[in-house]
Amino acid sequence: MSESSVILIGMPGAGKSTTGVLLAKRLAKAFIDTDILIQQQVDMTLQDYLNQHGYMALRELEADVLTSASLENAVVATGGSAVYSDSAMRRLATLGPRVFLDLKLSSMQARIHNQATRGLASQPGATLETIFAERLPLYRQYADITVAADSGTAEEVVQAIVDRLSAGGSV
Repeated sequence: MSESSVILIGMPGAGKSTTGVLLAKRLAKAFIDTDILIQQQVDMTLQDYLNQHGYMALRELEADVLTSASLENAVVATGGSAVYSDSAMRRLATLGPRVFLDLKLSSMQARIHNQATRGLASQPGATLETIFAERLPLYRQYADITVAADSGTAEEVVQAIVDRLSAGGSV
């Protein structure tokens, strides 16, 4: 089994954490949720940090965690705003393939009901539509592999990832 990691990127609500846990079990790797690493570092929720320091500070903190944390030999679920940091995305690429869990806007809207408390690192007043439009080109830019995240169960998404990793020899 390869020592490389699998990095999950995607929109809020794409299922990075849910899929990540299942994928980690399937690949016999550790699971790391970088949102949790951030919360542990600052001893508060993402939303509380966002409220106190603003969205740019949260993005900077996320970039710091992504460039410095030990993320080897793991399935890593990144925060939705990870793609705003080129240095973080370059570092993640050295660890393993970046898998974009592609989600349609309509699916994102159906899944996100707590935008005001979710800790989304976006400009005040940003809608899910504006977040989607702003981030989609970045996810596509950084993706090594793209898998539809809204066309089946979490297990089916995991299988699609495993199939794509096996085809590329990255597992």
